[in-house]
Amino acid sequence: MRHRKHRGALGRPSGHRRALLSNLAGEVIMHGSIKTTEAKARAVRPYVEKMLTLAKRGDLHARRQALSKLRHRKVVDFLFHDLAPLFTERAGGYTRMTKTGFRVGDAAPMAVVGLVDYVEQVVKAELVE
Repeated sequence: MRHRKHRGALGRPSGHRRALLSNLAGEVIMHGSIKTTEAKARAVRPYVEKMLTLAKRGDLHARRQALSKLRHRKVVDFLFHDLAPLFTERAGGYTRMTKTGFRVGDAAPMAVVGLVDYVEQVVKAELVE
């Protein structure tokens, strides 16, 4: 049964939506946080969570799965080598969405999606090195 299976289409065809989510997830992974609309933020959060879970697994199959979703080797390498060790102790909930108000041009609700404790963990990792 397909009951309650509907996900937000974000007003795009499926290929465009997949590309959008892949690009947004790559930006969250590389930069730690992004500012986007609430709808896109809600859609990208589980995507990033799954990629971080794959990175924590760390095997070849997980790397290939992440590469098929994110499509950029640089992003996948950063995810597996730099981010995954920072989240080994955390069982889940790697991302946080914070509502930031409304966009000036069209009053779209905006939000910031970021990795939880990302800045503090990067600083700690730099101090250890």
